[in-house]
Amino acid sequence: MAVEVSILVEGGKAAAGATLGSALGPLGVNVGQVVAKINEETKQFGGMRVPVIIRVDPNTRAFTLVVGRPPVAALLLKEAKKEKGSGKPKTETVGDVALDAVRRIAESKGDELEGRSIEEKVNQVIGTCVSLGLTVGGEDPRAVLKTRLAARGAR
Repeated sequence: MAVEVSILVEGGKAAAGATLGSALGPLGVNVGQVVAKINEETKQFGGMRVPVIIRVDPNTRAFTLVVGRPPVAALLLKEAKKEKGSGKPKTETVGDVALDAVRRIAESKGDELEGRSIEEKVNQVIGTCVSLGLTVGGEDPRAVLKTRLAARGAR
């Protein structure tokens, strides 16, 4: 039976520190190889924290990686070229993301988001924009949501 180790790493910058060493060392896995593989598979998420599950077969010492996707908030902030969201999202905006980018993020997250249709998932991502203090296409995300929901109700 495989042993699973779950970690959160910065994309492309995993290190063979105490966390990985203490978890993988007793299993006899080459920590350096694991770190190299994690960095290779997470480099496109540079600057974002990425969930990674390492599955180790204790008999053969073979490992496989399951690399998750960064949270929606991290993807939105990267798109807006911002380090963090607004401390006062109801009154202060910190950046803007295009509706196309919101759709791409919703599509990339796929089944990790609630909702039956892509439109419902896009609305969920727009809701995250509200929490972060980001506008969508230069508009208040609440207004964008209201317009989208009204258009959907008209169908």
